[in-house]
Amino acid sequence: MPKKAKELSALAVSRLKENGKHAVGGVDGLYLRIAGNSRAWVLCAAMGSRINQSGKEVVRRLSIGLGPFPEISLAEARENARTLRKKIRDGIDPLQEKRKAKLTSSKSKTFEQCALAFIEDKKIEWRNDKHVKQWSSTLTTYAFPLIGQFPINAIDNDAILLVLRQEVSTKDGSTSTLWNARNETASRLRGRLESILDWAKVSGYREGENPAAWQGNLKHVLPAPGKVQKVEHHAALPFSEIGTFMEKLRQRSGISAKALEFAILTAARSGEVRGATWDEIDLHNKTWTISAERMKASKSHTVPLSDPAYALLKNMPRIVGNSLIFPAPKGGIMSDQAFKALFDRMQVANITTHGFRSTFKDWARSCKGTEFSDEVSELALAHVNNDQTRAAYARDQLLPQRMQLMQEWAIYCNTKTTRIIQIKAHTA
Repeated sequence: MPKKAKELSALAVSRLKENGKHAVGGVDGLYLRIAGNSRAWVLCAAMGSRINQSGKEVVRRLSIGLGPFPEISLAEARENARTLRKKIRDGIDPLQEKRKAKLTSSKSKTFEQCALAFIEDKKIEWRNDKHVKQWSSTLTTYAFPLIGQFPINAIDNDAILLVLRQEVSTKDGSTSTLWNARNETASRLRGRLESILDWAKVSGYREGENPAAWQGNLKHVLPAPGKVQKVEHHAALPFSEIGTFMEKLRQRSGISAKALEFAILTAARSGEVRGATWDEIDLHNKTWTISAERMKASKSHTVPLSDPAYALLKNMPRIVGNSLIFPAPKGGIMSDQAFKALFDRMQVANITTHGFRSTFKDWARSCKGTEFSDEVSELALAHVNNDQTRAAYARDQLLPQRMQLMQEWAIYCNTKTTRIIQIKAHTA
C-alpha cells in the first residue's frame, strides 16, 4: 500500500519555496507545483488501464490542474481534489468532461474571436508590426465577412471553400475566384486559416481534421498553386544599361536620388536603405551592418562598402536629432513611393527599385574572374537559401570576396553605354 503523504498545514504550504511538486497530504495525489514564481495545484491520479503495443498493461495517469495558489486556498484545493477523485472512482474522466464542456461553450466562440486570439498569442514571435497587420488585413478583407461569425466548431470544408472561391475582380474588369485570380494572396490566406483552426483545436474549441489543410484535403478540389499562379517579376534594367542609368541618376541631387544610388551600389532592398541609420555604418572598416530585425531573413547582414558607396555616405549631411541617413522631408522614414516618383521625374517607365537587385545578379553571373561568384553574389543579396550559402555565412560571410565583388560592381556602374535604356523583366 503506498505511503500516505504527511498532511501539511496552510502555514507550512505557504513556506514551500523549492521548485518541483510538493505533496501536501489530506487527499491522495494532491500537490503544489512550484516553478519559479508560479505556484499551482495539481491532482495526479490513475484512471483505468490499457494494453500497449507490447501487450503489457499500462495504467493511465491523469494530471489535472486545480488553479493557482494562493488564489485557490489549501482547503479549496483539497475539496476540489476530493470531488475529482470521486468522479474517477465512478468512471468519469474529469479531463474529458472538461473538454466536452469547453466544446459546448465554444458554440458562442466565433471564428473571428479565435482568429484574433491566435494573432494575440503569436504576434510576439513575429518580426514586426507589419506582419501582424498583414494577417489582420487578409482575414478582415476575405475571411471575416464570410465566416467570421461562424461557430469555430462549425467551420468545415464548405466554409473554407466559400472563402477561397469567393468572386473577386480581375485586372481586365472581369471576375474570377480568389484562388484563381489572386493565388499568392489566397495561398497565404489558406495557410492562415489552417493555423487558426489548429490553434482552436489545441485550445479545445474544436475537434476533428483541419478543413483548411492542403495535403490530403484541399489539393483534391483546388488547382495546385503552381498551375494558376502568375508571378509578376520586378522590372529590371539589363546590366549593360546600368552605366547610362547611373549617369542620369547622378545628375539629380535629391535625397531619394542619393538613396537609390546607394541601394544600387550595395544591392540592398528598398526598406533596408530607407531605414538605414548612421549607427549601422562603420566608416573606418567601410561596412554597413543591418540588424536581424530589419532583414527579411531575420539574420543580421554586413554589407562591404565600395569606394563610391563610401564616398556617397561621406558627402551626406547629418541632421541633428535624426539618425536616418536618407530621411523623408519631414524627418521620418522615406516612403517607397519616393523612388517611384523619382523614376517618373527621370522619365524611366516600368522599373522598380527591387529590380536593380536582379540587374546586379545578372551582372554577377556574367563575371568570370571572381572566385565563388555565385555564393558571393547570393551573400551580397542576403539570399540564405541553400546549404552551401549557409556554410559560407557560418564561416565569415566571405567579406573579402564580397568587397572585391562590390568594388567591381561599382566600377561597372560607372561604365557608360550609348544604347537606349530598354526595360525587361527578370526574376528577382
